[in-house]
Amino acid sequence: QVQLVESGGGSVQSGGSLRLSCAASGRTFLTMGWFRQAPGKEREFVAAITWSGSDTQLADSVKGRFTISRDNAKNTVYLQMNSLRPEDTAIYYCATKTVPFSTITTAPSDFGSWGQGTQVSVSS
Repeated sequence: QVQLVESGGGSVQSGGSLRLSCAASGRTFLTMGWFRQAPGKEREFVAAITWSGSDTQLADSVKGRFTISRDNAKNTVYLQMNSLRPEDTAIYYCATKTVPFSTITTAPSDFGSWGQGTQVSVSS
């Protein structure tokens, strides 16, 4: 079982930036992803990265603004968020798939371990 701890959330004004971090303990070689959930909405895919970092995928709503990366020496995945908008306000969750060397998929049900979430609030 992988334990995940997110950090880096906070409150910023529209156009600002934040960098989220997700530290993983336990099993590695896992595709990792970021999801978010706004009040009253379903959890949605934001970004994912394979264990090697050679493949990434971003949701259309964040392309050109967000970047996902990872440092396997630190067992940490990052989500750099630039040009933030009020509609980016949500709780952001880090997650991992359970099968090593998996390809990227975007359904929350494909990810087996989840962090506790970190709040991101963007004001206009």
